[in-house]
Amino acid sequence: MAKKKKIKKAEKEEKAAVIAKDGKEQPVADQDPGSGLNTKIKRKVYEKELARLQVELVKLQEWIKHKGLKVVVIFEGRDTAGKGGTIKRIMERHNPRGVKVVALYTPTEREKTQWYFQRYVPHLPVGGEMVLFDRSWYNRALIEHVMGFCTEEEYHEFLRSCPEFERMLVRSGIILIKYWLSVDNEEQEHRFQNRIHDPVRRWKLSPMDLEARGRWVEYSKAKDEMFKYTDIKQAPWYVVNADVKRHARLNLITHLLSMIPYEDLTPESIELQPRQEEVGYVRPPITDQTFVPEVYGADDIS
Repeated sequence: MAKKKKIKKAEKEEKAAVIAKDGKEQPVADQDPGSGLNTKIKRKVYEKELARLQVELVKLQEWIKHKGLKVVVIFEGRDTAGKGGTIKRIMERHNPRGVKVVALYTPTEREKTQWYFQRYVPHLPVGGEMVLFDRSWYNRALIEHVMGFCTEEEYHEFLRSCPEFERMLVRSGIILIKYWLSVDNEEQEHRFQNRIHDPVRRWKLSPMDLEARGRWVEYSKAKDEMFKYTDIKQAPWYVVNADVKRHARLNLITHLLSMIPYEDLTPESIELQPRQEEVGYVRPPITDQTFVPEVYGADDIS
């Protein structure tokens, strides 16, 4: 009996392991507290790996700045697929002067009369910058098409011109990386319910999101047609399994780092100069300053 228990325990441990970059096994864990459909990496392992990857992202940013590279990363996917959360983790340790997030609102009446790609062009990077598009010009192939916000002629023109537009960007020296975050029906439903009942997430739900939820099949068809025309050699689509957010974030960031060969430009250790002595300097009275009320203090921390 003891032998059988050991075998079963070993099998469970083997199933609950992931292979890290260095080839070592790391424990992964528990049932997803959400839908219960997926197992996911333990929080401690996830946070440790995310921290390591964020250091690499900072190194990548320095390399992009050093080489004057122009990088565009597009994030697309269904509502609740985790685009915003992934972008937030990428940006967490970055210098916002070198990495920017673009998330455009509904086009204005003036923008509706422009060449379709015109409103996106001003947000493209200059040398030394990386721009992350939280949704992009692919709105036309997805939400605008499914919801009837563009004509059939405009839609088909987009499918024809988008590949040429992206080839032009690549020829101009822009590194264009496109991610589609894929989430299944059940997991999307679970995330919608979370947003409905969580007051700090409710702002993420718009009437448009709720309308789109009911058009799952139409969105699937639109996505398939979009891939058919725009999954090109110069700028292919990379699909990310986003049913488990922690996995999706780590996998996407790891892939992003692999797309741009970079070197570690971390400077040598820095020695701080001695601080100037306060000779001949008299501080103004502290009562002349307006302080924020100290509602919380050391006594409030348990």
